[in-house]
Amino acid sequence: MDNEQNKLVENHELLLEMYREMLRARRIDERMWILNRSGQIPFVVSCQGQEVSQVAAAFALDKDQDYALPYYRDLGVVLHFGMTTKELMLQAYGKADDPNSGGRQMPNHFGQKKNRIVTGSSPVTTQVPHAAGFALASKMEKKQAVSFVTMGEGSTNQGDFHEGLNYAAVQKLPVIFMVENNKYAISVPLNKQIACAKISDRALGYGMEGITVDGDDPFAVYKAVDEARKRALHHEGPTLIETVSNRLTGHSSDDNHLMYRTEEELDEAKEKDGIIQFKEYLKEQQILTDEKETEMEAEIKQEINEATEYAENASYADVTTLAHYVYSQEEAK
Repeated sequence: MDNEQNKLVENHELLLEMYREMLRARRIDERMWILNRSGQIPFVVSCQGQEVSQVAAAFALDKDQDYALPYYRDLGVVLHFGMTTKELMLQAYGKADDPNSGGRQMPNHFGQKKNRIVTGSSPVTTQVPHAAGFALASKMEKKQAVSFVTMGEGSTNQGDFHEGLNYAAVQKLPVIFMVENNKYAISVPLNKQIACAKISDRALGYGMEGITVDGDDPFAVYKAVDEARKRALHHEGPTLIETVSNRLTGHSSDDNHLMYRTEEELDEAKEKDGIIQFKEYLKEQQILTDEKETEMEAEIKQEINEATEYAENASYADVTTLAHYVYSQEEAK
């Protein structure tokens, strides 16, 4: 274990903060599923099973300097960068005060300028060349900032992925590409997506660093992202990081994953749940007590209850604002 990992292991308050953020992402996601199944919100794209890699990676970044270009599952990333539970519920309900799009985009298309969260699009992987662009701007302006972009492993088969990585590598841009490999591109298993052994093997073709880590191990993810950020800021170019974990739900609330996954596979995935593993570690090390866990759960539940009630009673966008942000106009400023 290197010095940075030792510092993380020894910082009990930071570890508890990381666990709380993972747990908050999980509980928000679980509430959204309940709201969806009861007919109150239209759609959920779940983060369950990937919170550990998302939060650990985000903690290795500088959220006051770096730019996040998340993909649609990255609840843990946007929470760390400053999006609130209330704001996430507003976007789930599609209300006027949704900070991402004013209720105009489907849920989980994150974007919030004040918190350096760069707007994404519905087509997958478009955020990858955008990340290269933000990194180019940082380099040209001599900023101590990196762009951090995430995607699922299915996105690595899209043209935008290869173009973004190639350009970033040639220009030695300060960008971190993190592939959250949950082993399914909707219903397509990994062995039908790629022929190489690991997604990170693709880094070699672009002349950049590539690493695969256990996405359920917060220490491994933190180390990989921390080292990638240091390389980027030392003008050593981009890094491709692959975090491997399990998707614990269907692709979305419209997907029945039991059509292509077995109960046995899902049971095994749940046993490997990174949040449970991290909780057990914290308890073994006497960092997290039963009392602290109960307190944490109660605080998060109250926060989610208040956010849900607020979003449910909030107003939808007025019809007169329909064309705002489509064409340049005074009202849209």
